Amino acid sequence: MDIFLLILGICLMGLGLVGSFLPVLPGPLTGWFGLLVLHLTKAVPMNWTFLGITLGLALLIWILDYIIPAMGTKKFGGSKSGAIGTTVGLIIGLFSPIPFGFIIGAFLGAFIGEMMHDSKDTSRALRASFGSFLGFLFSTTVKFLVSLVFLVLFINITYDYWKVLMG
Repeated sequence: MDIFLLILGICLMGLGLVGSFLPVLPGPLTGWFGLLVLHLTKAVPMNWTFLGITLGLALLIWILDYIIPAMGTKKFGGSKSGAIGTTVGLIIGLFSPIPFGFIIGAFLGAFIGEMMHDSKDTSRALRASFGSFLGFLFSTTVKFLVSLVFLVLFINITYDYWKVLMG
């Protein structure tokens, strides 16, 4: 059972990293579930303080993920259409054969969303899409770094209890 939980935890950690870029998956929160599953094994003792602190961090990042891109869009004069366009462009860009297509897609999506909102002012749409894009990049970077820290913690804990997990 411990090996199954370990494999499930690894899968959740991987999904957490991927979820840092996908707006559908809450990256750090998914990674936290990987840490929880690891602590549910018989080999790793339950550490409620560690799990509580990491859960608090994951929830904080999850909440900020909705606030930061909107702040970036608003700061640069953007609209909700630009924020929606960023998300749509990101998803389309993920399936693009272009390297880092999700970044280009997020920017183009924000620009197209802003142009749909106000098709007359190209410079405002460009400025707003840049703000939306910056908010997205900042938010994604924070989510990725937290998910990466969770992965490092997962690896360290697994390493410390490896013999017990496999024994």
